[in-house]
Amino acid sequence: METKKPLLRLWELGKNEHKKLKLAMVLAILGVIFGIVPFFCAAKVIVALLNDQKDFRFYVLWCFIALGCYVLRTLLYNMALAFSHKGTFRILKHIRQMVLEKLPKLPLGSVMEVSSGKMKQVIVDQIEGMEVTLAHLIPEMTANIIAPILVIIYLLILDWRLALLSLVSIPLGMVFMMLIMRNYAKDYEQSVKTTQDMNETIVEYIAGIEVIKAYNQGKNSYAKFKERVMANASYYYDWMKRSQFGTSLAYAIAPTTLITILPFGFLFYVNGSLSVDSFITIIILAMSMVAPLLAAMGFIDNVAKVRTTVGCVDELLNAKEQDHGTSQVNLKNRDILLSNVSFGYSDDKEILHNITLSIPSKTVTALVGPSGSGKSTVAKLIAGFWDVNTGKISIGGQDVKNIPLTQLYDEVAFVSQDNFLFDDTVMNNIRMGNTKATDEEVMNVAKKAGCDEFITALENGYQTKVGGGGAHLSGGEKQRISIARAMLKNAPIVVLDEATAYIDPENEIIIQKAVAKLVAGKTLILIAHRLSTIVGADKIIVVNNGMIECEGSHHDLLQKSKLYNDMWTAHMGTREEELA
Repeated sequence: METKKPLLRLWELGKNEHKKLKLAMVLAILGVIFGIVPFFCAAKVIVALLNDQKDFRFYVLWCFIALGCYVLRTLLYNMALAFSHKGTFRILKHIRQMVLEKLPKLPLGSVMEVSSGKMKQVIVDQIEGMEVTLAHLIPEMTANIIAPILVIIYLLILDWRLALLSLVSIPLGMVFMMLIMRNYAKDYEQSVKTTQDMNETIVEYIAGIEVIKAYNQGKNSYAKFKERVMANASYYYDWMKRSQFGTSLAYAIAPTTLITILPFGFLFYVNGSLSVDSFITIIILAMSMVAPLLAAMGFIDNVAKVRTTVGCVDELLNAKEQDHGTSQVNLKNRDILLSNVSFGYSDDKEILHNITLSIPSKTVTALVGPSGSGKSTVAKLIAGFWDVNTGKISIGGQDVKNIPLTQLYDEVAFVSQDNFLFDDTVMNNIRMGNTKATDEEVMNVAKKAGCDEFITALENGYQTKVGGGGAHLSGGEKQRISIARAMLKNAPIVVLDEATAYIDPENEIIIQKAVAKLVAGKTLILIAHRLSTIVGADKIIVVNNGMIECEGSHHDLLQKSKLYNDMWTAHMGTREEELA
């Protein structure tokens, strides 16, 4: 994709609100022009006083013109900001919607690689940072640059020599500013990274507070937290310290237009080549350029920030999406076939190697193997969390890449050992499986999943908030709610990824009964370490080192797979210890 200049890209992102932003620019320009008129009026009054003008009405007229223009300048400026802010906040809303709509289209691996701290900074902080550029820089900086240009044109008409001399201080001040700004983009990019590191540490510290307290690691963990916060503060302090001298010189020198106009103007006046009227007018109008110049200079750092800000947003918006069809397809059945599938989360590390297997519709298939063997990856590829690197996966005779992601997600219910619950009510967490379900339907499915008894015992029943990640519930309660959510979805393919791995025996019995109701008449894929839970599967597939080592029934595998036999022996030994 062709890389566009940051400001052009930002303008493109705001295309739906161009009318408001253009109107804001016009109003801002008019406001600055009207803001210069009082200086012109002051010049007229001073010249009149020097010429011994005694008509009081003359002074009243120019004072009223100055007052009227000042009022108009204030009104136009506020109107410009009103339009620019209305347009800007709609643009920011649109950009956030684009990012949030983009995330579900990305492979799960791509999203998981981005830390929550960085994601928060991009979606919240950096998009919010565009407000200054869109709402202020575009209308105000434009106006504050155009106004001095108009003044210079008028000065050229009055006296071209002083007009050119009035420009001497501006480039001189800009030289010092450019010395500071030459590394600004790089410095700002590093500041973003430093802030992201701090955010990640804050999120990690808060998320892990339970472990920190349990293992009495508060001192060590806080030290890391403090180190990142102090590093962030130190970076900004050092950066500002490096920039202070040059910035101060730029702000001090650039607006000093009179430093050349006064001596040379006086010389021209003494030589008779400049009238006193023109001299006074040029002095006053040159002073009128100071405020717009200072305002324009104030936006220079925002211009430098745009590259990093837009780059971070575009990194998400331009990320490669999963390549799937857009039209609904007809699935003959729910037979699943993997043909010569290879996959890796990154280009340099392949996890699955040339896997071929079939999962007939309405059967129970179990994937077993050592930790890290690739069995969960197989299940997540079937669910559409990633696309295969090579080979093909088909469901119902259709290549999954021809199935729209929305349709594919409707086909599969995925329940894992660490299902996430939102900081919302129990009712709404279950309803995530089918947002159109009524309260009665949610409660009925909760009863089938064995949830109703403990839910009704909660303080506010189904309207009880579960806390972030389900923090107010036990592991078994969270798991049962997740299964209820999957039951409500009623998908024809169900994947259970270690769904009972961390559940106590009492809850496990309840959950297994709920699972039995969930999977009735469906295609079920089980991933389990507890082999006793899958002995009745129609087919068990042994995955090892990213390859299919063996497949068959429980009794077949005990005879022909040493790995499975060893796993079974180890499991039964552990099982006996648990029972004892």
